Amino acid sequence: MTDAVGASKADLDTPALLVDLAVLERNIERMARTIIHEAGVGWRPHTKAMKTPALAHMCLAAGAHGVTCAKLGEAEVMAAAGIGDILVANQIIGAAKIDRLVALCRHADVAVCVDRFDNAAEIDAAAATKGVAPRLLIELDVGLARAGVPPGEPAIALARQIAGLESVRFAGLQTWEAHTLAIEDPGEKRRLIAEALRSVTDTAEAVRRAGIDVDIVSCGGTGTYWISAFEPGVTEIEAGGGIYGDRLYRNRFGVDHDFALTVLATVTSRPTATRIICDAGFKTMGASHGEPALVGHGPVERFALSAEHGVVTLTEPSDTPRVGDKVEIVPGYSDVTVFLHDELYGVRDGRLEARWPLLGRGKLR
Repeated sequence: MTDAVGASKADLDTPALLVDLAVLERNIERMARTIIHEAGVGWRPHTKAMKTPALAHMCLAAGAHGVTCAKLGEAEVMAAAGIGDILVANQIIGAAKIDRLVALCRHADVAVCVDRFDNAAEIDAAAATKGVAPRLLIELDVGLARAGVPPGEPAIALARQIAGLESVRFAGLQTWEAHTLAIEDPGEKRRLIAEALRSVTDTAEAVRRAGIDVDIVSCGGTGTYWISAFEPGVTEIEAGGGIYGDRLYRNRFGVDHDFALTVLATVTSRPTATRIICDAGFKTMGASHGEPALVGHGPVERFALSAEHGVVTLTEPSDTPRVGDKVEIVPGYSDVTVFLHDELYGVRDGRLEARWPLLGRGKLR
């Protein structure tokens, strides 16, 4: 077995996480074309599924202006790789993390979400000691029922308070219209996204009328980006996982992207003509958020995962694949798959072109 550049992907030991570079590049180009060139807004792709600066740099080369991270640790990884414009789409709470945040501001232009004035004031005080000026975005809750303040007066009042601080910069508003993700009717999905984002852009206009600049109105994930990007008043889209494509995005959220991400596995047992056992279970690809799909050996009645085994039940008997054969599997959801691996193998025309350490893996703090 070898993982040297130029080797056949069939020579990789398994399980191994692969990304087809030609498909990946098409997905990146498609997202950049829709968001940047057709909608005319900024693209700040989320790196929570990428886990490697290499893919973030590919998005930047396609026109993205920065990245979004879920955690401060991920932002530190991206900044260390030379990425200068970073949004942490989360609240940074506690003295230890706030100290790290302001230290990071010496190496990148960092924005962070807040939904409480006391948190903003703590960041302001820490920033003053370091001589930096983090950007703050108010997170709005438009239906997800997670973090954030309601649109309208609560957000306007918080913006006024933040604008009065001396060592932070009020930069705008951020939201995630995720409550619309699984709506099947395209017209209804579009209507609810527009309704949700209108409450955000109306709030932005009210803040501006209060004499406070709003440079950023950030929203949009992979399951909504082709709609959200065209809503008036939106300035940037955070969708990032769509560069991989996966079964959850396609089957539940209506995202018609090609599958770039696969898991290479070895068939370890064929107990019956309709059962295939491979060495990739839920420790290789997360079992939540969608069933995986076997590539090129269908139709499949069921794909079940235990800790270290993938159990494929074929609809019809078949003598292939055989024990020892390599198979590829499309994960159910990239977010719950990539973080399980140490490395991502970039493949083109069946041969290994790149090998990237997943440096964002485990950066939960």
